[in-house]
Amino acid sequence: MQEMHEIKPGQSIELLKELHILTRDGKMNQDSRRKLKQIYHLYQFIEPLLKEVLQKHPAISLVDHGAGKSYLGFILYDLFFKTLNDASHIYGIETRDELVAKSRELAQRLDFPGMSFLNLSVADSIESAQLPDTVDVVTALHACNTATDDAIHFALKKQAQFIVLVPCCQAEVAAVLKKNKGKTLARNALTEIWRHPLHTREFGSLVTNVLRCLQLEAHGYQVSVTELVGWEHSMKNELIIASYKDLPRKRPAERMNEVLEALGLEEMRSRFFTSL
Repeated sequence: MQEMHEIKPGQSIELLKELHILTRDGKMNQDSRRKLKQIYHLYQFIEPLLKEVLQKHPAISLVDHGAGKSYLGFILYDLFFKTLNDASHIYGIETRDELVAKSRELAQRLDFPGMSFLNLSVADSIESAQLPDTVDVVTALHACNTATDDAIHFALKKQAQFIVLVPCCQAEVAAVLKKNKGKTLARNALTEIWRHPLHTREFGSLVTNVLRCLQLEAHGYQVSVTELVGWEHSMKNELIIASYKDLPRKRPAERMNEVLEALGLEEMRSRFFTSL
């Protein structure tokens, strides 16, 4: 029996089939039910941000970095954007040709005209003329390693009101921690926290996200960090949401500098002190 009560009113059944949330005959198994729950969990964080944008002006521009199959973009469009009678638009940024082509075809088939898919790296998108000069919301879910930092740089350059990040595969800071371990061990007992390779990787991931939060705060954003509960298919379930509030910038910038120096990460200053 089809369990339609678990699907929100007005959702596209064809889209849910394409995303393998429903089977081809419209049914739902346990795995699908869990996947749908995860989608709704993430959506409950993003929906209030979209509503807040609409209170300020009549159309939303959202850029989704590292879009992959544009899973997030399609769900957001289906649940929120398709009922808006304005110029609201979602841009999916993805480097793989075949995924961009497939997303374009699906958007056309579903009659989702307010969606565009661009074959660009996150870094290249910052200067691309195919994107607007300013955007309202920037998302990056599991954009690997430095692609998350590029998405932050993009959001800062585009003066995004909201930034939603689920970071992943953060190896760069861990590599620098490892390289400078011998030097910092001699001067700082806290280096024991990342002396062992497993701890280096885990601590490097944590430090990366701490520095990202400080970076956003140093640009006037209010930052909240929470867990994406129920995101069982990935261990990387940290959700960072930044809202531009024009807050004081000096203190978080100073703290970020202090963290970089304390951990022997001075050479990474240019990555986190983003100049616009």
